[in-house]
Amino acid sequence: MSLHIATDNNTKPAPSVLMPGDPLRAKFIAENFLEGAVLYNDIRNMYGYTGTYKGVPVSVQGSGMGMPSMGIYSYELYNQHNVENIIRIGTAGAFSEETEVGDIVVAISASTDSNYQHAFDVPGQFSPSCSYKLLCKLQAAGKAEDISFKAGNIVSCDVFYETTDDWWKRWAKMGVMAVEMEAAALYMNAAYSKKNALAVMTISDHFVTGDNATPKERQTKFTDMMKLALEAAVK
Repeated sequence: MSLHIATDNNTKPAPSVLMPGDPLRAKFIAENFLEGAVLYNDIRNMYGYTGTYKGVPVSVQGSGMGMPSMGIYSYELYNQHNVENIIRIGTAGAFSEETEVGDIVVAISASTDSNYQHAFDVPGQFSPSCSYKLLCKLQAAGKAEDISFKAGNIVSCDVFYETTDDWWKRWAKMGVMAVEMEAAALYMNAAYSKKNALAVMTISDHFVTGDNATPKERQTKFTDMMKLALEAAVK
């Protein structure tokens, strides 16, 4: 049995899992989008549910904040619970005026300032990227549901409260769209485990304009992103 995900009630994670950072967002998705959702994990209050969406089994599992937490939960899902596909759904901060609060962004690749990659003992700088298979499914779902998104490079950072005000501008100069805290670890685990991963985020904060979403909106109102990920998960 794993240390962080338990399945004692005979309900297991489905082959495709949506992973929000916030366990309450996992609960919201289970209660509002899934049919017959059953709680399979509540260790450390990191809720995990399995139900069906359009008749297809789908799970939603909280990941917690940051790459160490995402690294633990996604590794266990891939390697101890036979999960094939993980779609991260969360929030990000925008670096470009071409992106607005409320826009959906997808990480084709995930730059990072983290040392997480050293766990894999690669002889150089590893550049983690998403699953092309899942990206194509998301694109098809976007067209079918008329939900648009922007795709490109994002950066996953270990530090939330940076001490240098203009730190983000150096990433922006390289065309990085936005910052979040989990995608790079997810993509590395997927590559190592030979599984599929995709990170889909709604812009909640804007480094250029100063706009931001409220805490309540972060938890419950980013429903286009949730629907888009669910549609991709069952295609």
